[in-house]
Amino acid sequence: MKTRLLSIFISVIAVITTITAQERPQFRGMGQMQKPKFIFYFIGDGMGFAQVSMAEAYLASKKGEISNHPLSFTTFPTAGMVTTYSASSYITCSSAAGTALATGIKTNNGMLGVDPQGNKLRSIAFDIQKSGIPVGIVSNVTIDHATPAAFYANSTSRNNYYEIAVQLPESGFEFFGGGGFVQPTGPDKDQKDIYKVLEDGGYTVARGIQEYVSKKGAKKMALFQERGKEADLPYAIDRTPGDLTLKQVVAAAIDHLYGTKGFFIMAEGGKIDWSAHSNDGLTTILEVLDFSDAIDVAVQFYKKYPNETLIIVTADHETGGMVVGREKGYELKLHELEPQKKSMAVDKDNTPAYAELNKKANIGWATSSHSGVAVPIFTMGAGSRLFSGRMDNTDIPKRLMTILGLQQ
Repeated sequence: MKTRLLSIFISVIAVITTITAQERPQFRGMGQMQKPKFIFYFIGDGMGFAQVSMAEAYLASKKGEISNHPLSFTTFPTAGMVTTYSASSYITCSSAAGTALATGIKTNNGMLGVDPQGNKLRSIAFDIQKSGIPVGIVSNVTIDHATPAAFYANSTSRNNYYEIAVQLPESGFEFFGGGGFVQPTGPDKDQKDIYKVLEDGGYTVARGIQEYVSKKGAKKMALFQERGKEADLPYAIDRTPGDLTLKQVVAAAIDHLYGTKGFFIMAEGGKIDWSAHSNDGLTTILEVLDFSDAIDVAVQFYKKYPNETLIIVTADHETGGMVVGREKGYELKLHELEPQKKSMAVDKDNTPAYAELNKKANIGWATSSHSGVAVPIFTMGAGSRLFSGRMDNTDIPKRLMTILGLQQ
């Protein structure tokens, strides 16, 4: 019976996520100001304009074309640019940016869910849930990392991973999924296992899709990798059969949360940032495409409920100072990346060789950290026209709350 349910679930995921180049929708209209019922808030960690352009150029190069092959979200009818500076620096860290995107208030680098004075801030996810809409928080990095944690936790330091993790069940949000925890038993490995804390807090913990299917119907669900793989989800380039994927977790979140009240799902593509920190061109490209696959799940959902769905796709900051073109000569040779078979993070012995492939492909990097450039925002659906043009990262949650008629 479990096998049959699993096959049905996987088939559903396959149907709603498979979009060929010919099927990619050309969206029309700007979306009315009606109140959305189903809200998707996608955050590509470290995903600047260059990372998006590089991914589109890569898809075109695979066909032998000099062009940009659009991703579904880059064809959304509403687009804009988002400034990302924090309260303490023009170049933000992920926790300060995540706090801005979750609360509408800026804080200092290194701080999470608190203002610069250390006062606790309230994520919009709590107000959305209070209004009767169930909430899901999803990421392909650990769920106690900066961006997902900004939606449920408060800490003066983003590095207090156990302190952050124990706040997860206190949120009462109906779904968490993706990567596990950095310090599941605390920094000294002597505290109560966070997975037990979750269960004691009323969450049903599922490890892998098969367990999720067998435990469907639980009130509150936490979906992670199978045992032994509880940390972040693997890079797309390193994925092996049976590994959990971001699009599967997004599909499971929809499956768990769907109902008459609607839902709010925040989904982070966190490994774009990690691969860009390593200046790993091919892995970064493939992470953008993997993030796009997860967004395609929402796009297919939108097709069923176009007047009730809002999809927001943005980023917290750009990572790596990625450049589409490194030297003189106006050339981009992405086919030079083909020999790379693993991420630099996994195949450390070949990192110098992979770095050389970046140079041959003419991919440039300005830093191994973040940059201060503006990032994109693409939106579609109910209320989407409110997200056009130039805005600050703090404006996004504020405008979403305006659309929903909620006050923080």
